[in-house]
Amino acid sequence: MAKAEGEALIARNRRAWHEYHVLEEYEAGLELHGTEVRSLRQGGAQIAEAYVRIERGQAWLLGAHIQPYQFGNRQNHEPSRARRLLLHRREIGHLAGIVKQPGLTLIPLDLHLSGNRVKVKVGVCRGKREYDKRAALMEKDARREIQRGLSRAWRGG
Repeated sequence: MAKAEGEALIARNRRAWHEYHVLEEYEAGLELHGTEVRSLRQGGAQIAEAYVRIERGQAWLLGAHIQPYQFGNRQNHEPSRARRLLLHRREIGHLAGIVKQPGLTLIPLDLHLSGNRVKVKVGVCRGKREYDKRAALMEKDARREIQRGLSRAWRGG
């Protein structure tokens, strides 16, 4: 999954791809304080436990942890505060309608720099059942075995 020119990955929620079926993806800006941006440029973020909630016409990223900036002063940011997502009103309305459906939720998939802006890729997700997870793991193992067989065939062994 290569990023376009000028984009750098900060954090990826690998667990989301294992726990959920991702149905749609949206890219949103993130409203941050200055020390949060500096900390993110150093790679200090965790979004594995994060989720998105829509309240009073605004989208909020909750549960994301951005480490305090090591060279910050007393005005350093709160690591686990709620952060507003910057989306168009129409997108927020669409997502609010989707989330009202049973079994669907909004999960941040990754956090990246796009130019000099911090962006969040948000996925509309449905939880996987236990047998779905097992099937995905078996499929992954089968793909790995096929690749091993092909590499052996190319080597002539």
